Amino acid sequence: MRCIRIGTVAALAFGAALGARAADPVKVGLVLPMTGPFAAYGKQIEHGVRLYLAKNGDTVAGRKIELIIKDDAPGTAGDVSKRLAQELVVKDNVDILAGFGLTPSAFAVAPVATEAKKPMVVMNAATSAVTTKSNYLVRASMTLPQITAPIASWAAKNGIKKVFTVVSDYGPGHDAEGQFKKTFTAAGGEIAGEVRVPVRNPDFAPYLQKVKDTKPDAVFLFVPAGEAGIAFMKGFQERGLAEAGIKLIATGDLTDEDVLDAIGDPALGVINSFHYAEAHKSAENDAYVAAYAKAYPKDRPNFMSVGGYDGMHLIVEGLKKTGGDASADKFIEAVKGMKWMSPRGPVSIDPATRDIVQNVYIRKVTRVGGRLQNVEFDHVADFKDPGKQ
Repeated sequence: MRCIRIGTVAALAFGAALGARAADPVKVGLVLPMTGPFAAYGKQIEHGVRLYLAKNGDTVAGRKIELIIKDDAPGTAGDVSKRLAQELVVKDNVDILAGFGLTPSAFAVAPVATEAKKPMVVMNAATSAVTTKSNYLVRASMTLPQITAPIASWAAKNGIKKVFTVVSDYGPGHDAEGQFKKTFTAAGGEIAGEVRVPVRNPDFAPYLQKVKDTKPDAVFLFVPAGEAGIAFMKGFQERGLAEAGIKLIATGDLTDEDVLDAIGDPALGVINSFHYAEAHKSAENDAYVAAYAKAYPKDRPNFMSVGGYDGMHLIVEGLKKTGGDASADKFIEAVKGMKWMSPRGPVSIDPATRDIVQNVYIRKVTRVGGRLQNVEFDHVADFKDPGKQ
């Protein structure tokens, strides 16, 4: 089964759909990195999905929701993600494909969703172009341009004139780099230098030295949430960049709650922009954080968990609108323009792009009650993905 032609996938999926009965379960196939270097992504997304079902029930329009999880570790190998998605369609007869921790996974599976006519709900992968790869794809997470433009605008308005950019060398990093440069230079800022670093296990030492030698006002950083951010932050401190007067600004991946405790004091004072924080003040988030702490006391809720939570909300509410019909055309039409109040704040699905519209917050890492938190102090409301404008 390792080599399945897309046409075969489509034919078998169509045949399975003809035999489906209204009372059959809705099978949701989650393609996630559950082991390897990005295992935390899969864990957090699964946590969010299960929290939503625990709170709201696992039956919609008389059909029970059944989760089938496939581990596409490391999450950056598109061929693995594609093969698993094909298996979900052909062997498991799933109704909806979901998850997708990283962009290569989403890119690889989009053609499978198109040919098999399966809705595809992206719960994290953040390259802007992801939603252009299939008309059956909808995203409940974010895009990198969407969360990057606000920090670039903030920097330009707050005395930062020269910035050195450091980003991971793959789709989201390229998006972050491009959007930061576009927004920052349009506001009168100057890019003092730029480097792209490997996605996995980068040695930051030479890049940090280059930044220090260039003497910018600030360095803008995007790396995938996790170990790379921890390594960069520690190197930033050890090499004395802060002492040299260089500020650090970033997207919120850097100070993700899942790794914030591991970074420790070097994170204090970092200004970043993002769409969700554990410390976000709202009744919805208070309830979410409390439920998360009860269910998963060893972990902290983060943006990926909320991506899973909201992705499951989108699936359930979409099925309610279709009366339990998960056929791709009906489902996608049902979710276009959908609005709800998320733990992150008010969100909606842009009917033109099938991307999420949401508040993006400017935050500062502060110690609150003995714990490091991303404390919001400003925001851009109802912000669309500028990568598609």
